[in-house]
Amino acid sequence: MRRKLSEGIEAAIERCNEAYDGSLSRYAAKNADARRRKPDAEDIRRPYFHDGDRIMHSRAYARYIDKTQVFYLIKNDHITHRVLHVQLVSKIARMISRGLQLNEDLVEAIALGHDIGHVPYGHDGEKYLSNVCEKHGIGRFRHNVQSVRALDRIEGLNLTLQVLDGILAHNGEAHDTLIKPAFGKSWDTFDKEVEACQRALSDHSGILPMTMEGCVVRVSDTISFIGRDIEDAITIGLIARDEVPKECADILGDNNRDIVNNLVIDVIENSYGEGHIALSAETAAALKKLREFNERRIYNHPGVKSEAGKIERMFSMLFETFLDALEKEDHSSRVYRDYLDVMGKDRREEYLDGISDPEVVRDFIAGMTDDYFNDAFREIFLPTKRRL
Repeated sequence: MRRKLSEGIEAAIERCNEAYDGSLSRYAAKNADARRRKPDAEDIRRPYFHDGDRIMHSRAYARYIDKTQVFYLIKNDHITHRVLHVQLVSKIARMISRGLQLNEDLVEAIALGHDIGHVPYGHDGEKYLSNVCEKHGIGRFRHNVQSVRALDRIEGLNLTLQVLDGILAHNGEAHDTLIKPAFGKSWDTFDKEVEACQRALSDHSGILPMTMEGCVVRVSDTISFIGRDIEDAITIGLIARDEVPKECADILGDNNRDIVNNLVIDVIENSYGEGHIALSAETAAALKKLREFNERRIYNHPGVKSEAGKIERMFSMLFETFLDALEKEDHSSRVYRDYLDVMGKDRREEYLDGISDPEVVRDFIAGMTDDYFNDAFREIFLPTKRRL
C-alpha cells in the first residue's frame, strides 16, 4: 500500500509548482511544456524533478560508481570517477541556472543522465567498442546516443523530450563563444537527430539542445572536468601546477576552485537576460587553450595509455564471446543471466523487438563497470584454481 497526501496539502503543493514556472526567465523551459512519449501519471513532483528521480533510481545510474572518468588502473582513492563527475556537472549547472533564473530541475536531470552511456575505461573504451561495432555493421558507438538508449529503450523510463534532448546534445565544443538553443523540437525531430548522431563522423555532430538548460549542461560539462582533471593529474604526478600555461592561468586560474569560479561567473555575466549561453571572447580563447593543454599533457600522455593495447583486445574478445552466446542461446552466459534475464518479460520483449544480436552485445558491454568488465574477462579467459 502506498500512502497519499491529503487533498488540501496536495492542492497547496500543486499551486506552488504552478507558481514556479512564473518565477523563471522567459527563456527557461517551463514545467507545463514537458512532453513524454506516453502519457504518464504525475504526482507532487514537477516533471523534470520526477525525471531526475527516475534517472537516479535506475540500474544504469548505480553503475556510475565504478566507471572511469579519465584515469584508469590507478591506485589512488582521490581520483575522479564518473559518478563524481556527473554530480559536479549537476552542481555547476544548477549554480548557473539559478543565476540565470532557468529551470534547475531540468538541468539536474540532464546532468545526472548525460554520461549514463559511457563504457568501461572511459573515452578509450568508447573508441575500442566503436571499432568492434563498426566491424559488425551496426555503426559507430556514441556515448551520448547510448545514454539515450539506456534510459529510453533499455530501461524504458519514459523521460521527457527536454531531458533526453539535453542528454543527446551535451557533446560539443564548450569553448564556443555562444550556444543558442534550437527551440521548438518535436519527438520526430529528436528521433532523426539520434540517427544523425549515430552516423556522424565526429563526436560533435552539430546538434544543439532545444532548451537553455541543455546549453547550460553542455558548458557545465567542460567546466566540471577541465580543472578537476588538472588536479587529478597533479595528484598522480603526471604534471606540475606551474606547467599550466600562463596565458590560461592569468584569466582562468591554475587550480580547480578558481577555474570553476571564473568560468561560472563569466557564463552568467555574458548570458544574463539573453536567449543564449555565452562566454566572453577572452575567456573562450583561454578555455580552448587550456583544453588543448589537457589533451596534450594529460589525456594523451603515454603513461595514461600504457595498457591500451590489452584493453582493446579485451573488448574484442568479450564482444565475440557474448555474440556467440546469443547465437547459441546459451543462457548460462552473463549476457543472459546478468542482462536479458533480469529485465522482466515485458521489458525484454519490447527491448528485443527489431534489435540485432550485435546491438544487444553493444548495449550489454556499454553498461558494464570497469570491475565487471575485468571480472567477466577473467571468468571467461583466465584459468582459476579449483579442487579436484
